[in-house]
Amino acid sequence: MESPQALQQRIQSLGDLQQIVRTMKALSAVSIRQYERAADTLADSEHCIQLGLQVALRDGLQALPDRSASGTGAAAVIVFGTDHGLCGRFNEVIAEQALEHVSEQASEQASEQASEQSPGEQARGEQAPKAMHWLAVGERLLPLLDQQSQLEWMQVPSSAAGITAVVQRVLLRVDDWRAQGVDRVELFHNRPSGRSGYEPTRQQLFPFDRERFQRFAQRPWPSRQLPQALMPQPALLRHLLRQHYFFMLFRALAESLAAEHGGRLAAMQAAEKNIDERLEEVTGRFRRVRQEQITSELLDVVSGFEAVS
Repeated sequence: MESPQALQQRIQSLGDLQQIVRTMKALSAVSIRQYERAADTLADSEHCIQLGLQVALRDGLQALPDRSASGTGAAAVIVFGTDHGLCGRFNEVIAEQALEHVSEQASEQASEQASEQSPGEQARGEQAPKAMHWLAVGERLLPLLDQQSQLEWMQVPSSAAGITAVVQRVLLRVDDWRAQGVDRVELFHNRPSGRSGYEPTRQQLFPFDRERFQRFAQRPWPSRQLPQALMPQPALLRHLLRQHYFFMLFRALAESLAAEHGGRLAAMQAAEKNIDERLEEVTGRFRRVRQEQITSELLDVVSGFEAVS
């Protein structure tokens, strides 16, 4: 049986841990709101870019780059995760989603390639391998994606003020991939989702989602005065598309960070509940042991008094 002193030390340790968990809960709650505000601030700017795209694409989608201009078949995947733990299966969920999707795509491409080959090529197993580039934003993703041959990583920003710098670095990497002939670039990240905390989602950066841009072009103009572009359409479209993808990545990273802290808040709430239950159990045990000790001391006093009498 544990001594009262040992139980007191355990109660103190649990109390200290309880304070740490409550502090982390408060920090996560503040961070969630911070990143939600960062995403909300994009609304007006995104609307302006969409209006600009509407003008640039008014005469049709011919100005958009061809979806298979490079023709190499290479692809790239961007995954947003975390640098720190204590957020449940946040990184595992998004990494599994990305790996599963890439595996399914590879199987589909292999089937299509096999159907286009001659019987002799199929017999020799002549299938050109497709390069796959990976960019993990978050150190905790590295052990989950370490089997990927072309894997790079970046750190997650520690505050909303650092999102812009990380997004600019990601865009530069996307530019490098495109220059190397990468045809497809996809983004995977978690976003906040009600009580469940977060859900994985996928967005396609390249090739261009022509249906989406077609919707931009077909929207009615909000006023009776039609705007006039003051620069050549290709240059205007190029600048607008870069801003469009900047906002897409900015929002995705802000949502991922908000979801990370949402997952951490849920984990801390579960931890706080367990600590409260454990603290109640240890406190009850301390009271029983202390009561037994007091009772034993009283019996010793009574026995001694009776012996003297």
